[in-house]
Amino acid sequence: MKAAVIGPGAMGCLYAARLAHSGVKTWLVDHKQARADRLEKTGVVVEDRDGHTLLEHPVIAAHVPTGMDFVLVLVKAYSTPSLRLPPETPVLTLQNGLGNVETLCTMVGSARLMVGATTEAATLVSEGRVRHMASGVTSFGAWTSCSCAAVRESLINAGFKVELTESPGQLVWEKVAINAGINPLTALLNVPNGRLLQIMEIRQLMRDLVVEATKVASTEGYRFNQSLVEMTEAVCARTADNISSMLQDVRAGRQTEIDAISGEIMRRAQLASLPTPRTRVVYQLVRGLEGR
Repeated sequence: MKAAVIGPGAMGCLYAARLAHSGVKTWLVDHKQARADRLEKTGVVVEDRDGHTLLEHPVIAAHVPTGMDFVLVLVKAYSTPSLRLPPETPVLTLQNGLGNVETLCTMVGSARLMVGATTEAATLVSEGRVRHMASGVTSFGAWTSCSCAAVRESLINAGFKVELTESPGQLVWEKVAINAGINPLTALLNVPNGRLLQIMEIRQLMRDLVVEATKVASTEGYRFNQSLVEMTEAVCARTADNISSMLQDVRAGRQTEIDAISGEIMRRAQLASLPTPRTRVVYQLVRGLEGR
């Protein structure tokens, strides 16, 4: 089995190291050649909360090679349009935000696309070094007709808990709603996830943000069996010490994914003439952080 993981961030390093350790011939794709050269020498390190470390040396490449059995996309949403993907290779996206699916469909076709989300929690400590904060579930399904069996087996063998779904679009919206509540607030307050549950006013604002996102999802036909507010609070509790990806980006002075999360929620709400006042405010504030 051969797999390419695109993106050397926290999630990309976690999945690449685990896949390589399980025996999958793994390429970690990094478009920045200088960083790729450094990762080629140092390898990828994943440390858990008990202090155990896993060092692996996936092949580091600047482009996705041909002949892959599947490609796992874990780049930031704003980088998706710049990807160059082999059109014949099955692709799995576990990215944050809305809009990635539509972009990837234009690249490889809906019949080769798998879509999902993960609740794995990881923090990029330094280049190529990841702290795995909490285990989660990797859920995905075929966007139309792509076979998921081989990818599912590879991820299970790599130690991930995997669930398949026939409604990957709903998974994406669930993750977006949760991220819309957690990520902007942690970035604005400069706190780990669990802190959002400890301040009454912030906890209520997080709930309100999730409700706004859920209402927008309903305009696209999605209905949720479980309260997304409760799911969001459960994620905060389970990943209490985790530093959200958006806060990691703000601290590092990088562009965030606020446009693909809150920005897309706002855009789709406007199409449905649905007000999202709290989402708009946190969107504007995070954009202000990016512009500092």
